[in-house]
Amino acid sequence: MLPFPGSNSPAVKSLSLAEPMKPACLKAAGIALLAVLASSALLSAQTVTSFAGISASQLSNPRNDIDPNGAVGTKQYAEWTNVYFQAYDKATLKPIWPSPLVGTKPLTQNGLANCGSIGGDGVLLFDHLAHRWVIGGHNTPGNGAYYYCIAVSNTDDLSSAQLKWYAYAFNLTSVVGKNNAGQAFFPDWPKLGTWSDAYYLTFDLLDVNNHYQPVGASVCALDRSLMLINATPRPMQCFTDPPNPPTAGRYLSHSLIPADVEGSTAPPAGRHEFLVSIQNPPDDGVTTTSGAINLWELAVNWSNPANSTFTNHTLQVPIYTPGCYNLVHIGYTWCAPEPLTGPTGGHHKIDSVGDRFMPRMAYRNFGAHESFLVSHTVRTGTGANTQTSIRWYELRGSGVPTLFQTNTLKFDTATFRFMPSIAQDKNGNAAVGYSFSSNTLHPGIRAAWWNLPLSTAPTELTLFNGTGDQGNTTQYGDYSSMTVDPVDDCTFWYVNEYFTTNQTATLNWHTRISHFKAAGCN
Repeated sequence: MLPFPGSNSPAVKSLSLAEPMKPACLKAAGIALLAVLASSALLSAQTVTSFAGISASQLSNPRNDIDPNGAVGTKQYAEWTNVYFQAYDKATLKPIWPSPLVGTKPLTQNGLANCGSIGGDGVLLFDHLAHRWVIGGHNTPGNGAYYYCIAVSNTDDLSSAQLKWYAYAFNLTSVVGKNNAGQAFFPDWPKLGTWSDAYYLTFDLLDVNNHYQPVGASVCALDRSLMLINATPRPMQCFTDPPNPPTAGRYLSHSLIPADVEGSTAPPAGRHEFLVSIQNPPDDGVTTTSGAINLWELAVNWSNPANSTFTNHTLQVPIYTPGCYNLVHIGYTWCAPEPLTGPTGGHHKIDSVGDRFMPRMAYRNFGAHESFLVSHTVRTGTGANTQTSIRWYELRGSGVPTLFQTNTLKFDTATFRFMPSIAQDKNGNAAVGYSFSSNTLHPGIRAAWWNLPLSTAPTELTLFNGTGDQGNTTQYGDYSSMTVDPVDDCTFWYVNEYFTTNQTATLNWHTRISHFKAAGCN
C-alpha cells in the first residue's frame, strides 16, 4: 500500500528530460515527478518535482474550506491549511513533525487568551529580509471583540530545538466599526505582506446583518522591527476605506493585497508600502466589465503616526470581466465546471473567487528597477461560454508604480483556469500557479512561466492531475501560494489542493506541493 500523503515517503530524485514530451505523471511511492521541456526558444530542459502535502485524513478536525498556502524558507517548506500547519525538509521532502500542528499552538503556548481559536483564513509567510517565519489569522470572537493573532519565529529552522515563537494579539475592535444595529463588521479574508518597515495586514469588512456583504476594507501596519526581537510593538496604524463604511451598498474595491518582498534586496530606504485591489464593475445590473484597478499607498510614520497617510491611485488597465461575474448576484463567483453532475443536473460548479486579486503581490528590487507582480481570474469565454483564464500585471516605477506590462494566459477555449498565485525569480522569470477544471477534467494543478524582460511566450506545466471532484459545496478554497526559494532565488514552490475521489460527505481533500525552476535560472 502506498504511503498516504504527508507520511514519511522516500526521498525524491528529480527527473530531467532532454526532448519534448507532453506533461506526464510518473508515480512512485506516493511521489509524483513531472518533467517537461521548457520553451524551445530557451533550449533548456526543465524539471518539476511534486510531493504530497497536508490531507484531510491527517487532521482531527478538517475543514471544508482549506485555503492552502505556504512559503519556502532557507531549510524547509511550510504549508498551512485551515487550521493546521506542517513543514517539510527541502532536501528529503519529509515532514518534520509526525503530524500537522494545530495552527493556534504558536499563539496559545505564549499565553494569548484571545487567540485560542483562529477562524480560518490563516496565512503562513517567510520574511526574506529577516529569515523568519510568520503565521497569522483572525480569532473567532468569544468576548465580543475581534483580534488578529500573529506569531514570528526566532529562527529560520523550524526543526531547531531552540525554535520559539514571539506571539502577539492585535485588538481590531476599534478598526472594524459597527453597522446600524451596533453589530461589529466581520474582518474577512485577512492577508499579510512583509516589508522593511512593517508587516502589513489587510482585511475586508462584511456586514453580518446584510448577508455578509462587503462594505469596506482596512489596512494596518504592524510594528515588525520590535516584533522580531520579542519586544512590545508600538500600536498598529490602521486606515479604512471608506473611513465610515455604510450599511447599504456593496463595496466594489475590496480584498486588498499587500506587496510582499522577494529576494534579499530590501526596498529603497523610506519606500512606502503599496497594495492592490481590482475595481469590480458597478452594481447596476447591466455592466459586466471594468477597465481599472486600485493601487493603494500607505506611508507609515512610526515617530509621528498623525503624519501617516493612505492614498488611492487608480490605474487604467485593459478591459476585463471578473471571473464568473454574475449580474444578478455579483458576489456569487462559481462557474468553473467539474465532470461531476450537479444536484439539479448539468455539471457541478466550483468557485473561481474571480471578484478579487489573489495573493501574492510579489515585490522584487532589481536595483535598476522595482517590480510588482499580481494576478487574478478573468472571464475569457464569449456568449454562453463562461471560461476563465489568468490575467497578470507588472507594475514598475520608483515613485508611484504604473502599469508596465500585462497579459492574459489562455491556452485553449475549454479549460477553466482560476485562483492564481504569482512570483518572480532573480532573472525576471515570472511563474503563476493555479487550479484548472472543465466538463471533462477533474480539478487539478497547473502553472505557467515566462520571462518578463524578454516577453517570452508562456510555457504551461501540469503539476498534478486530480482524479475526483468537490461535490459537497461550490467553495474550492480561497487562494493558493507561489513563492521563490530564498537560497538560490530561482526555484519556485507552489501549493494547491485536489481530490483523488469525489468529495460528497466525508472530507477527503489533498494538497500538493511542487517546485521547479524556469529554464536557464541557476
